[in-house]
This record gives sequence, C-alpha cells and structure tokens, in this order.
Amino acid sequence: MSNGKLLWVDDEIDLLKAHIIFLEKRGYDVTTRSNGADAVALCREKTFDLILLDEMMPGMTGLETLQKIKDIQPATPVVMVTKSEEEDLMNQAIGSKIADYLIKPVNPNQILIALKKNIHKREIVTEVTQSSYRQDFQNIALQMMACRNFDDWVAVYRRLVKWELELSTTDSQMTEMLQAQKEDADNGFAKYIQRHYMDWMSGSNDRPLMSNRLFQQKVFPLLNEKESVFLIVIDNFRYDQWRMLADELSDSFDIEEQLYMSILPTATQYARNAIFSGLMPDEIQKMFPDLWVDEGEEEGKNLNEEQLIATQIQRYRRHDTFSYHKINDSQSMERLLARFNELLRYDLNVVVVNFIDMLSHTRTESRMMRELANNESAYRSITQSWLRHSEIAELFRILSATNCKVVITTDHGCIRTNRPLKIIGDRNTNTNLRYKLGKNLTYDARQVFEIRDPHKAHLPGPNLSSSYVFATGNAFFAYPNNYNYYVSYYKDTFQHGGISMEEMLIPIGTMRGKAIKTK
Repeated sequence: MSNGKLLWVDDEIDLLKAHIIFLEKRGYDVTTRSNGADAVALCREKTFDLILLDEMMPGMTGLETLQKIKDIQPATPVVMVTKSEEEDLMNQAIGSKIADYLIKPVNPNQILIALKKNIHKREIVTEVTQSSYRQDFQNIALQMMACRNFDDWVAVYRRLVKWELELSTTDSQMTEMLQAQKEDADNGFAKYIQRHYMDWMSGSNDRPLMSNRLFQQKVFPLLNEKESVFLIVIDNFRYDQWRMLADELSDSFDIEEQLYMSILPTATQYARNAIFSGLMPDEIQKMFPDLWVDEGEEEGKNLNEEQLIATQIQRYRRHDTFSYHKINDSQSMERLLARFNELLRYDLNVVVVNFIDMLSHTRTESRMMRELANNESAYRSITQSWLRHSEIAELFRILSATNCKVVITTDHGCIRTNRPLKIIGDRNTNTNLRYKLGKNLTYDARQVFEIRDPHKAHLPGPNLSSSYVFATGNAFFAYPNNYNYYVSYYKDTFQHGGISMEEMLIPIGTMRGKAIKTK
C-alpha cells in the first residue's frame, strides 16, 4: 500500500536518484519530471498527494509552475525546493500558498518531515492524541475521586475540555470514551453540589465566586483603578466555547482566565439578574419587586437589567457612569459600533450578546439546525464561525486598539440532554426542562436535587408549598402525558437550568489589547 503519490519536479532530477530510492523504500510512489511544462501537463492527467518543486529551472520557473499547478490542483500541497535564501523569493512563494520551503542541498530526512507534516499530519496527530488521552484517562479518574472543593472540580473540568477540544480535531474513535468520562465527572460534580450548595447559600466561608458577587469581585476593582471597562456577557456561553474564542483573541489581547460558578437555577432569569443586581433572586424580589418577574408571568424575565445595574452601583455608593446594550442581531451590533467613540466616555459599558442562546433554542426547534449541529464538535464549529465572521469580531478588533479593560463572561452554560426523567406537576409548573418550580411535584427524589424551602436557597417561592427540583448530569424532565412524543422531540437538545459542570462552571476572561503596551 502506497504512503502517498508524489511528483518531484527538478531540472537536475537525475542527481536526486538516491533521495527518490529513499522515499520509495518508505512506501511512496514517486513520479519525476525535469521541467515545469511537463509537470503542468502531467497534473492535468493525474492527481498527487504532494508535489516537490524546484524553484530555479530553465524555461518555466518554479513560481510560474506553482501558479499553473494551483489552477489545476488547488488542494495539492506544494513544497518549494530552492538554492536561494532571498527574502523576497520566500515571500512570493509563501504568498502563493506553498505548503513548505526547503533550502538546497536537502537531505532525505528533511523531505520526510515535510511529507509527514503535509500528508500524514492528521493521522499522526490522531494517533498521538489518542495515545496521550489513553494514558491520561486513569489520571483523570483518580483526580475525580480526589475532588474535595471547587478548585478541584475546576481542574478536572479544564482537563476534560482540553481533551474534548483536542480529540475533536482528529479522526479519533475515543470521543465516546471521553463522553463517558465526562458523564462520570458530571455525576460526581452533582453530588458535590448537593452536599455543599445550601451551605454556600447560608454564607459559608468556602463558597466559590458566584453570580451575585461578580461585579463586586471582578468589575468594581477594575473601575477602582480608573480603568475604562467593557463587560461583554455572552448568554449561554460554555467554557469550551470560551477556549475557542480565547485562542482567536490571543494574538490581539493579553488574557487572564478563571472559572466561576453560576447560581441555581442556571437560567438567564436567575443568574443574569443576579450578576447585574449583585443580589440573589429572592433579594431582588424583596428589594425591587417592580424589577423582578415571577415564573408564571407573561412579561419578559430580563427586561430590567439596565435598572438592576444602576441599583447595584447606587447600593455600593459608587458614581460610575455606564451604558447598557442588548445585542440580538447584526443591526444592533452595527449601531453599537457606530457609537463606539461616544461609549469611551463611560466608565463601564455593558454589552449582552444573545446569539449563542438563540442558536441553542433554534437547534431544538429546527430539524435543519439539528442536522448542521448534530454533535458537540459541530455545535462549537457554528459558534466559532459566528465569532470569526459576525460583527462581534469587529468589536474585539476595535477594543484591542484601545486602553480599555475587556471582561468577557456569561450567566450560565448548557448541556446536551439525553436521559428523560418523569415528573408530574400542575398547570402552573414552569416549562424549563432542567428545573421545575411548582407545588406538589411528583418525581423520583433519588434522581434529582430538590430544594423544598426556596428561601434557604435565596430563591422566590410563589407559594408556601413551592419547591425547586433540578435535573443533574444529562437528564431532562418529561411529563408522563404524551411522554414518547416529548422525549423524541427534546432528546439530544442543548438545555440549561440544572446541575452540570457545563452549566455551572463558567468562564470569565479579563483582557487588554497587546497593541497598547507597545505604544
């Protein structure tokens, strides 16, 4: 079996016989030509896995040959081989999208490396990545068993996401193994939350940074240093998605990253209102009843965010000026960009971006979107495409050239749900698939996290008998009535509101443009 079909074009091809024999012994099928015209003619008849092309040839030069070959076989990698080290020549070759550049005299191992990089890279990366994860599997399992606190679980989650991102770029068959390990980790994390959450709500000293203290610990200190701050809150933004964004921005920004914890329920109504108010949901309801909207009311649940920010600034007796913007489409982002210079006058600019949350909901409702984002990797890919090509990329480009501190975070993440749990409630029970708020709920208590006294968790309780029930891991709630239809419709959808690392362990990145330091 051939390792690959090669075309080597060189006017001194007879002098390269030893190199060709070396490659043939390693399983490569090597075809040779001594001039550019013959090489171009051959490329019209046959395809190759890689072409080695001499730059200095009589008649048609290597660069001229390269252009014609690219017209015929644009996807075929071409390695330029030359005696010249002129920078201009290198620039022209690189600009013509060569795969590699070798300086004569070349030795066989140099050529072999170029072939591995350009023909076998994916299979080599797959093999090495699989082997590395296989070796790390047991270490992660032991690390999960040793988790005792928030930082321990953050370390496990970071490690799992690292492997998830690396394996998704390969042809690995080990993604199922990783998914099973993530499920084990989520089950362990859920037990950790059940043991400690109510203690955190009562004010224990070991509670992690949570939604209601985000401004106090991450935004106000920057403002105290007289920093101009842009706070960008991307709704439903998971850590794996943040890692992709951070990689995109790393050339333009210095980035500090950490994970914090969303409050329960991991839903916009609760977590984002807690961020902007600096209060827990029941405190918002008591202190600002006109700004809190109960589950059963038809009114939008996040229409008062600007007012809540104002109350928090006022409560801490601060005098920061701020602007607030909610971005639901490209037009609203364009309007924000048009006002950018005006926004620099404010101490704080808050930008809420809803695209990813809209994407997850659209995927649930649209068969076509479910096909386009049929797994975790595809879902991330769509997110990455939006980050690269939407107007938000322009916002980051502009911010990188300013002296502003940029804080990127979210209110919660989401998890891909596959395991239905039966629950029975009355007509006033909320519709979220990952948590239920109602009275006289019927469910299997062994499979959920229940909060029978909402006020102890700083959550509103509409009735004396109201309780909250949270799904854990990849479970979602389904009613027995029309059960099969309900399950088939919502299975394999991205949901939030419950307990999982994906929903609760969420990123916060603090950035400043690199260009500023060099000025």
